[in-house]
Amino acid sequence: MNDTIDHWLDGKAWPGNGPRRSSVYDPATGAVTAEVRLADSADVDAAVASSRAAFDEWRSSSLSKRTSVMFELRRILSERRDEFARVISSQHGKVRSDAAGEVQRGLEVVEFACGIPQLLKGGYTEQASTEVDVYSIRQPVGVTVGITPFNFPAMVPLWMCPVAIACGNSFILKPSERDPGAALLLAQAWADAGLPDGVFNVLHGDAEAVNGLLTHPGVDAVSFVGSTPIAQHVYATGTAAGKRVQALGGAKNHMIVLPDADLEAAADAAVSAGFGSAGERCMAISVVVAVDPVGDDLVDAIAERTRAIRVGPGDDPVSEMGPVVTGAHRDRVRGYVDAGEADGVRVVVDGREVQVDGHPDGFWIGPTLLDGVQVGQSVYTDEIFGPVLCVVRAASYDEAVGLVRDNAYGNGVAIFTRDGGAARRFTFDVEAGMVGVNVPIPVPMAYYSFGGWGDSLFGDTHVHGPEGVHFYTRGKVVTERWADPSTRGPDLGFPTHN
Repeated sequence: MNDTIDHWLDGKAWPGNGPRRSSVYDPATGAVTAEVRLADSADVDAAVASSRAAFDEWRSSSLSKRTSVMFELRRILSERRDEFARVISSQHGKVRSDAAGEVQRGLEVVEFACGIPQLLKGGYTEQASTEVDVYSIRQPVGVTVGITPFNFPAMVPLWMCPVAIACGNSFILKPSERDPGAALLLAQAWADAGLPDGVFNVLHGDAEAVNGLLTHPGVDAVSFVGSTPIAQHVYATGTAAGKRVQALGGAKNHMIVLPDADLEAAADAAVSAGFGSAGERCMAISVVVAVDPVGDDLVDAIAERTRAIRVGPGDDPVSEMGPVVTGAHRDRVRGYVDAGEADGVRVVVDGREVQVDGHPDGFWIGPTLLDGVQVGQSVYTDEIFGPVLCVVRAASYDEAVGLVRDNAYGNGVAIFTRDGGAARRFTFDVEAGMVGVNVPIPVPMAYYSFGGWGDSLFGDTHVHGPEGVHFYTRGKVVTERWADPSTRGPDLGFPTHN
């Protein structure tokens, strides 16, 4: 252990008041590399007070000023992406190329936020009534909070904070305590971009910090990405305390492969989307639905590619998949595979005992392919969040779509086919927030919004894009008259538009 990770308050690292700490691991070695401070209630109060004071000034800043900060942040993040990738890989475990891709997707949201003057334009109506004009504006909501997951320690915060801050809000980031290093790199980037002190603060912590922020009277809005049970808690607790809340939950993303699909392309896509980042993605494909008679050939093609994946530490350029984030999570994933095998599922490729030379204590589990999975088995119903790809057989298109419809989650879904009519029907029929046609991970571009349906979203607003701007602002309508003084006089009648 060689480091202590502080909070970030008022433009600088801050140790806080709380005595508790949590260990941060290198998943490839199993070694503790740092300790992160965990906030207590006094730390929450201090962070909110700082953010409230900064908001009062930042909301009055010109759109030109905000835009200049966004452009500078974009430049800095682009220059430092390798540093971000190194820290992400060392604390999360994902390979460097995957970590760099995460930073790039976050940068796209910063680029979107650079256009904030266009996005905050209101409407104006002249002569809505005689000598009366009406116009609408959108104003920032206040102190906003982002509670973000371990699997994307840079990208998910960058889905939130650029839009929130560009809209004139202050922002408190509560990152995962498992890989908190990227949050401080982001804080330093904001400071170097010229953002005033206190507009962006970082508060490390666990449930104590989360619940403190959810119920704090100085917090106005909360964004969350994580598991469905926690998303439900965040939404219920935050809204009960009067907050505006968007809480994105878990997923069980299906990829339907029709008999006419390009089998090689479908197999490539299933492996890439199932095992990238060790399956620790809310948009990972975790269920391939093979529509008869394509199943056997598809499983063989996926298995061939799965066995060839090179598992190793994230800083090794030949590694294609790294470890999972903790030893406990590795054991949890193994347990699901054990349960599936006990239920009669065929383990086509078994990654449970994978070891990596020179790293005996790493949190390793190799890519695993299961065939003959049935609805109702835990490997099908639960979000495993690991490198486990399940294959379910379906007799028809209707049966395959029914599986998606009946699943509690509705985050992302994909179909692979050469039939344009079937693809169009699928996009109409399927109940999910993000749909891919021959695209396995249909994460929208930054100028669209990201979010699911069902148990994948609590609240009615998706993250970033136009809905992000809407979430971080609230509408105001102004009706004004500059009448001739000679027309003045009391009128007790109900106002009408004449």
